[in-house]
Amino acid sequence: MVLKIDELLKLYGDMYLIRAFEEKVDELISLAKITGTTHLGIGQEAVMAAANHAIREMDYISVTHRDHGFTLLKGGNINGMMAELHGRETGLCKGRGGSSHMMDLEHRNMGANGIIGACVPLAAGMALALQMRKSEDIILCTLGDGTLNEGACHEGFNLAAVWKLPVVYLCENNQYAMSTPVSEAFAIEDLSVRAQAYGFPGVRVDGNDLQAVYDAVTEAADRARSGEGPTLIVAETYRWKGHSKSDMQKYRTKEEVEIWKQKCPIKRTEEMLLGRGALDAGKKTEMINTAYKKVADAVEYAQGCPFPDPGTVADYVYYEEV
Repeated sequence: MVLKIDELLKLYGDMYLIRAFEEKVDELISLAKITGTTHLGIGQEAVMAAANHAIREMDYISVTHRDHGFTLLKGGNINGMMAELHGRETGLCKGRGGSSHMMDLEHRNMGANGIIGACVPLAAGMALALQMRKSEDIILCTLGDGTLNEGACHEGFNLAAVWKLPVVYLCENNQYAMSTPVSEAFAIEDLSVRAQAYGFPGVRVDGNDLQAVYDAVTEAADRARSGEGPTLIVAETYRWKGHSKSDMQKYRTKEEVEIWKQKCPIKRTEEMLLGRGALDAGKKTEMINTAYKKVADAVEYAQGCPFPDPGTVADYVYYEEV
């Protein structure tokens, strides 16, 4: 289904909100206003925005440690996210998870995972629960290109295929597994062909194209919802920043980064909207200012919230039946 103008405008705003949020996080990390590591997805916004738009509100997600964009759009609790990054009691995980482990069960975000490959079998398990309950809901599981070479990924894919589980696997191929380029980690160019070994479809799309990502995720979600099992979508994109805050990026050139910046998904969508007369300079400025204002307000909120009581350090370690 072709995205309508109002949908494209919404997604344009969503991408700018992700960009504004992560730029602020990058700034706060550099100033030591927030501590711990962080993994930014600047440059990958189209994958996050389009995929989230393609699934239903009641569907579930399970995402990687590069989790800000998906968490932001699945529920939109920007204050809780910023408070979590600041280690405050009002954070999504009460200040205990930080950047790489955000979870928002209220909005069916089952949490990010810092263990490479762990998300794949976990998502299969969640999908099995949905299948057993005869639910119409599915789970969208995101992973990076490096995950495709993990043993847990093989096991999760195979399990999901054998039992035809309602899961969509979305690989954000940002060209590097930390510092290892895809060309040195795989003997194939199209990573989506890996799905053929398990007996389910694999699709490769331009991850900076909103429509391409939306179409692929929509089709895969429909397939999963109808009992036909999983799909692997490989979205080709690029992260502008390093793997994490300590990444010196010695494995790639500045020229390479600049080439990919010219493919910016936000700029691409903006040019399309301007060309169709759906966006003008005034509307563009308004939408950008709105995104940055939301982020600034979230920072102000977070910095005014209390830290957790040290006496509760052992709380939430184990599950307690309510």
